[in-house]
Amino acid sequence: MNTSTAVALNKQVAATGRKRFSVTKAIVFLVLGILFVTQVYPLLWLLLYSLKSNEEILSGSFFALPHSPQWANYSAALEGNYFRYLLNSIFVTSVTMIAVIILSSLCAYAISRFRWRFGGAVMVVFLIGMMIPMQATLLPLMIIFKNMHILNTHLSIILPYVAFSMPIAIFILSGFMKTIPHEIEESAVVDGAGIGRIFSSIILPISVPPVMTVCILTFINIWNEYILAATFISSEKLKTLPFGVNSFVSQYSVNYGAIGAFLVLGALPVIIIYFLLADKITQGMVAGAVKG
Repeated sequence: MNTSTAVALNKQVAATGRKRFSVTKAIVFLVLGILFVTQVYPLLWLLLYSLKSNEEILSGSFFALPHSPQWANYSAALEGNYFRYLLNSIFVTSVTMIAVIILSSLCAYAISRFRWRFGGAVMVVFLIGMMIPMQATLLPLMIIFKNMHILNTHLSIILPYVAFSMPIAIFILSGFMKTIPHEIEESAVVDGAGIGRIFSSIILPISVPPVMTVCILTFINIWNEYILAATFISSEKLKTLPFGVNSFVSQYSVNYGAIGAFLVLGALPVIIIYFLLADKITQGMVAGAVKG
């Protein structure tokens, strides 16, 4: 093969590589664009919906821009016991997150770092809990909570929230804790540290990325939960944010614009926290994938 033929062949290979790269890049951008539209557009649509009047909404112009932004919808949303529902949601979500972090981290530590006969069986039990639908437990929980006299209290929804949040939390935390080198614990034992000191001073600080992931996932799942709260809470002063929508529905009329504004205000904390801590989710998810 002479020099000119080799040069031509190299150019052809390079052109083919660039073409293949361009096609792959185009496909990736197309997929990302579709995901962006499907994820962001509903939020934009909800924002536009919250700025429309009832006449615009009922006329069927769902995808049109509001003729005149109705900022009064947000005033009506704030007047509809928004802050009471917000405080209740903050209380329930915060208590649930704290309980999930404490209990799931302790369980994950025992499962992943100790060698005992039933460790694998306990992990399987928790994984089975991930497959149980929340709706299937409503009647049994109703009977149990009625006998315990805790119906219509925040405890009646916090307990199920913690129970249903723990399986995925234990799965994430135990996967990370298994990657922590045992030499760290051995050095701590030589220095005289006990199990509690090792867990609180070594394992837990190292596990901050997956702990943050568990916090964010628990917050997102609990903040907008409606079914359990609707079943176990009847007192107006104990209701959480999802119930605020009912405040704008009466027997003869519905304030659709205020409902949209209330939904925007209810989703705003989740959106802000997610964007501020989105990198923590990624770090926590991939933290246990590589051996340390």
